[in-house]
Amino acid sequence: MKISFAEGLAKAIHESLEADARVVLIGSGFMGLNMAARKLLEPSVQKFSDRMLVTPVSELGLCGAAIGAAVCGQRPVVDIGTGSFIFQAFAQIVNEAANIHYMSGGQTSAPVTFYCLAGIRGGGAAQHSHRMQAMLGQVPGLQILAPGSAEDAYHLMKWALLESRNPSVFISHSLLLAETADLAPGAAVPPVGKARIRRPGRDVSIIANSITVPRALAAAEALEREHGVSAELVDLRTIAPLDRETVLQSVAKTGRAVIADECHRSFGVAAEIAATLAEEGLAQLKAPVCRVAVPDVPIPFSPPLETELTVTKEKIVAGALKVLGR
Repeated sequence: MKISFAEGLAKAIHESLEADARVVLIGSGFMGLNMAARKLLEPSVQKFSDRMLVTPVSELGLCGAAIGAAVCGQRPVVDIGTGSFIFQAFAQIVNEAANIHYMSGGQTSAPVTFYCLAGIRGGGAAQHSHRMQAMLGQVPGLQILAPGSAEDAYHLMKWALLESRNPSVFISHSLLLAETADLAPGAAVPPVGKARIRRPGRDVSIIANSITVPRALAAAEALEREHGVSAELVDLRTIAPLDRETVLQSVAKTGRAVIADECHRSFGVAAEIAATLAEEGLAQLKAPVCRVAVPDVPIPFSPPLETELTVTKEKIVAGALKVLGR
């Protein structure tokens, strides 16, 4: 069946609440300001009101409470809201949740999920447009889930709520909520930490995550249609764990790599993948790696200036043509 990203999230949350009484929702604004998408959660809010906490704005306190609940046997998911708000809870997420398993000698786990809507979404400006994948990827003990498709939104959220034994940060994106995909019951799903080859190709590998996945897919189709270029699309799905093996295998086949990443260019996810290719795949490269990322500047409120910084289909196409020497 065809579902949207928002429907995938709502379906995963509802089925998880039905499957395990330990699943608890802290907050109820998982779809941000998208009122149509919010309505998808209404059945869960009505049926499981006793396991949903409508809370004040206090990210530090909410995340701390969720971590405590997880340590005591619950499986909470915290709606942090806009991704930038996660900074208010760094002390809890980065210095507590991520360290509990290690600091207890493996005796205690905290299967808590921190959900946020991150990314450049239009008018978010410098304080509401952060992409935290790279920052949080520096924290051992955290799982960073960054789905770029509706079916992965469903599968990764359900896995985090029902199966994960470790704290997870689920990075959603406002501009992904309407993206659709087929959700086939019983279809094989790559394990968490394994990338997907969304589109096979032979000339260049495009590596993407989150919002850059549909843009990279559109770029690959344009490359085929307008330039006769066969582009392979690697959807990372998760930042931690990071599937370096699939990236290296793809680039070994094509010999060229374009990394589409909404993080800033310096110290971002693209920078980490480029470093991996330099260390472990240099002999396979026929051209230098191209990073299509956001320049190292604050995100402006002005729509034209914001567009100038945004990773787009056209910029990914240009990057692919560059590594092909065109």
